[in-house]
Amino acid sequence: MSSFWSWWIIVLTLGSFVAIAALLWWNMKNFTDVEEGESMGHEFDGIIELNNPLPRWWTILFWVCLAWGLLYLLLYPGLGNFQGLLGWSSSNQHVRSLEESRQATLEAREAGLYVAYDRERARAEEQYGPIFQQYASLEIEEIAQNREAVRIGQRLFLQNCAQCHGSDARGSLGFPNLTDGVFNWGGSAEHIYTTLMEGRVGEMPSFYDQLGEQGIREMTAYVLSLSGRTVDRDLARAGEENWVVCAACHGPDGRGNIALGAPDLTNNVWLYGGSQRAIEETLRYGRNGVMPRWDSILGEDKVKILSGYILSLNAE
Repeated sequence: MSSFWSWWIIVLTLGSFVAIAALLWWNMKNFTDVEEGESMGHEFDGIIELNNPLPRWWTILFWVCLAWGLLYLLLYPGLGNFQGLLGWSSSNQHVRSLEESRQATLEAREAGLYVAYDRERARAEEQYGPIFQQYASLEIEEIAQNREAVRIGQRLFLQNCAQCHGSDARGSLGFPNLTDGVFNWGGSAEHIYTTLMEGRVGEMPSFYDQLGEQGIREMTAYVLSLSGRTVDRDLARAGEENWVVCAACHGPDGRGNIALGAPDLTNNVWLYGGSQRAIEETLRYGRNGVMPRWDSILGEDKVKILSGYILSLNAE
């Protein structure tokens, strides 16, 4: 925040306190010739206005609230760029990356500052860390069979993964369904763990320059035929003649390659939509998907428990 806006906030805030205090003081004084308890000469509908002072309990409470407000502004951030006498902040709000967050946490600890978010994370790690370690000592397959570990994994999923994959883990357009047993990068315990730890980058190039508009339609027909869909046979046959440009990733039979993250095109499961139009768009423009890595965010123990939860979603 610039100095101008900082001082703007300070002046307005303190000015409001002064104005309120002055108004309260003015209402506590009798600036008329009418004695307290006497009529002010105003009457409406049988109601007479009397010159009564403000209730003492009310004025005391008001002064206490004003004093508390000023004390709060002195101790905690709130007056422009003034950070408060306690050195307290809710979080390191200036950070833009995990590395900056870690550095800010370290600097705050060394400077003796009280960052609420950092302290809460430290307390949570102290309390729940041993629990995560206990379950992470199991094999992922064992975690998937442990009811309590699965519940912990579900909470981790809802906190960190549901934004993309949905609270039911069934995904949406562009985000994989994690409950159908179809994993482009492999669905074993080891593959799921690696995906979470290291992340994945899926790149489907555009084939428009190679195939042209007619070639896109032909290839779309052939791709749809791989999953048993009814298509124009002539178009599919022409698309099959150019399948070599796709076979390098999806294999000669179209069953994909987990080493490359190339999906199986024979199972009728489509990450970006399985309609003719959607497949044409995929071939024409390509697709790019990114699964972030979680090793530095959650750590190995939580990732292992989360892997067990995802594996449990596909247990027979």
